[in-house]
Amino acid sequence: MIAPDEVKELQLKISQYADQHAFGRLYVAFMPYLIRFAKSIIKDHELAEEIVSDVFIKIWQNRNEVSKIENFKLYLYVSTKNTALNYLSRHFRKDIVSLEEMSLNISMSPYNPEQLLITSEAVRKIDKEIQKLPPRCKLIFKLVKEDRLRYNDIARLLNISVKTIDNQMAIALKKISTAISFNLNKEPK
Repeated sequence: MIAPDEVKELQLKISQYADQHAFGRLYVAFMPYLIRFAKSIIKDHELAEEIVSDVFIKIWQNRNEVSKIENFKLYLYVSTKNTALNYLSRHFRKDIVSLEEMSLNISMSPYNPEQLLITSEAVRKIDKEIQKLPPRCKLIFKLVKEDRLRYNDIARLLNISVKTIDNQMAIALKKISTAISFNLNKEPK
């Protein structure tokens, strides 16, 4: 992901100069995260890609206003969520998608130096424990740890309190660490 200062600079270029290169950099930087997020709502990869494309098309159409967006990352997530929910509402006559209905496929980034030190066996066990988390807990864990959204941003995105996020993260981390430490400390006989 790109730094917030660089995002602001790219927003300005898009807004003032209709800079397609700057727009492309933002698209490439955020697209994989937004597709994964949209897929957690829609449950279809191609539709998730289409939804994210629609979000960026709207941004390009309103490019003169792009520089006014304070938190571009949060704006993208909220726009993606709203577009996905609108799609569900229109096409499946489904008004509300609960967090419990969302499914996520969380993958651990191989580029994090800390993770490179962990053995592949430990990574597999961690991923297995993450997949066992309840859907809401898993979604919050993914938004915090993988997408690196702040608690306040997640609270606004999901319409929940920061305390709920804190509680869900505590549950996730406790379940993962308990399972991992239990499994890692087992000595073969």
